[in-house]
Amino acid sequence: MDQGRLYVVSTPIGNLNDMTFRAVEVLKSADLIAAEDTRHTGILLKHYAIETKQIAYHDFNKEKITPRIIEQLRDGSKVAIVSDAGTPGISDPGFYLVRECLRNNIAVEPVPGASAMLAALVISGLPTDRFCFEGFLPKTSGKLNVRLAELKDEKRTLIFFESPHRLLKTMTAMLEAFGDRPAFIGRELTKKFEQHYRFRLSELIAIFQSNPPKGEVVLVVAGYRNNFDA
Repeated sequence: MDQGRLYVVSTPIGNLNDMTFRAVEVLKSADLIAAEDTRHTGILLKHYAIETKQIAYHDFNKEKITPRIIEQLRDGSKVAIVSDAGTPGISDPGFYLVRECLRNNIAVEPVPGASAMLAALVISGLPTDRFCFEGFLPKTSGKLNVRLAELKDEKRTLIFFESPHRLLKTMTAMLEAFGDRPAFIGRELTKKFEQHYRFRLSELIAIFQSNPPKGEVVLVVAGYRNNFDA
């Protein structure tokens, strides 16, 4: 029997209509869907009448569940991995499963689609030809400051994921480390209450001090000496 195949399937970051035709077809034809949160993914599957069985696959169980998935793939099953939103493997445990599949000579195929970091970058107004994705920064102040010091001289546009309750702390630390650079915040991208903010870091801090942010946030910051007249 031929080995199976792992499909890395991108899903919408907010608006369910951003699902691709191919993604729907792959999820319908798969033998199993590995989902970061089966309840969350269940809403998407119900919307598209997808009845494929799910299995929970997240940071807390990936080491236990991965061998079971690898075994099914070796037996010829088609498995799709999805994250809660966007493209699996970006700041989520999808990377772990992809790496293990490759180590076991199991084919891995991308099913491209939505990506929060690229959606924010292309509408930020900051240079898009060269960029650096940093994901989530360290939570503790000491480690945060060390990482920002390492990024201070990075000339590429910088992209970060951040939780709303840590956004002010992060931008204040960036202002101290980077200076007052142009930046962009995309909040709740593709969702009903989507908002865009294009200001310098000091101005963004002032805005969110009086209006605490809510929802999913992507922060894009100009690189060192890059587009400072924006």
